[in-house]
Amino acid sequence: MMERCKTLLTKPFLYDFCTLLGLWLLLPIIAAVMKIHSCNNFLIFRGVFQHAWGGLSLYAAYPAEYHDMNHYGPFFSLVIEPFAVMPLFIGLLLWLVALSMFLYLAIRKSQFTRYQQLFILWFCAHELLTALYMQQFNIAIAAIILLSYYCIEREKDFWAAFFIMLGTFVKLYGIVGLAFFFFSKHKVKFISSLVFWAVVMLVAPMVCFGPEYILGQYQEWYVSLTEKNADNMFGKGTNISLLGLTRKVLQSPHYSDLWLIVPGLFMFCIPYLRLSQYKNVAFRQTLLASVLMFVVLFSTGSESSGYIIPFVGIVIWYTAAPWKRTNWDVGLMVFAFVLSSLSPSDLFPAYIRKEWVQPYALKALPITMIWLKLCYEMYTRDYEYSETSVR
Repeated sequence: MMERCKTLLTKPFLYDFCTLLGLWLLLPIIAAVMKIHSCNNFLIFRGVFQHAWGGLSLYAAYPAEYHDMNHYGPFFSLVIEPFAVMPLFIGLLLWLVALSMFLYLAIRKSQFTRYQQLFILWFCAHELLTALYMQQFNIAIAAIILLSYYCIEREKDFWAAFFIMLGTFVKLYGIVGLAFFFFSKHKVKFISSLVFWAVVMLVAPMVCFGPEYILGQYQEWYVSLTEKNADNMFGKGTNISLLGLTRKVLQSPHYSDLWLIVPGLFMFCIPYLRLSQYKNVAFRQTLLASVLMFVVLFSTGSESSGYIIPFVGIVIWYTAAPWKRTNWDVGLMVFAFVLSSLSPSDLFPAYIRKEWVQPYALKALPITMIWLKLCYEMYTRDYEYSETSVR
């Protein structure tokens, strides 16, 4: 199957990155046109800057402006500013284009092979569109994690620290970039760079909006995240994760998510003990794939539109291995595409989506299965490339 994919991706139209660049530019335009009258998330994002400018709470409800509430950090007010000051449609369009191009460039900038890049860009296109429809910053989070890894691989620890802190100060998810710490060859520089960028991103909004106001907003941010975590437990559109899958199948609020998170962290960390494998690019890439899946599977805030993050991860998992993938692996990829990617769309039977997939967070099931297989492979397989390993 892998050879067939490689053969298919050598077709001139499919093999040309100009085709994919055009597609990844077209998708945000389609999303902007279709969602101009229902762009609630973008209205929330614009409100972050507008409310910061007016000295208002970033975490209060504003039902006259939009539904739901903001849960992004105060630093996000500076990230969204260029798009918030534009007319609504222009701001929305450029926001979506910026998100799509940020991830596209992160994939192209990576040290993945041409085949890997092509596979990621084609396989994740539908999931990208789902995230674009929701105007979600999760697209940027996927790019931030990829660039954190890339910069450490290229010994650009200063910029790796920048991307990690950017993701952390906006949505906390970026903190998972610290998982690549053990691959850094300049750990002292890496740590000092993290401190530097943390100070910069803490102070920057204070310069614009005042220290007292921003410090108060950080306190409100903590409260809003705590309350949101409780609300997510049985949320229809949230907790689409391994935690949510388990919770919604059992229909029980009477246990702590730590019963899953602690074993999950243990399973995630075991590969770090295989020091002899660190030298293998395939091993490091597979750990990157694990990070991209883990951050969504073990978060109660995971939403359907956030699956662009683990989808990039499952392609990396599939293509990084220096051995021939089995039919079972192919089946897992197909299962993930059908159940996890297509289920929110009109291409999927509405009855199954409404009665089974959404109520039980089944979108997380294929990703969970792949992550568990990935963990087993990282515990047991040799990732050193050889000619015999791919026969």
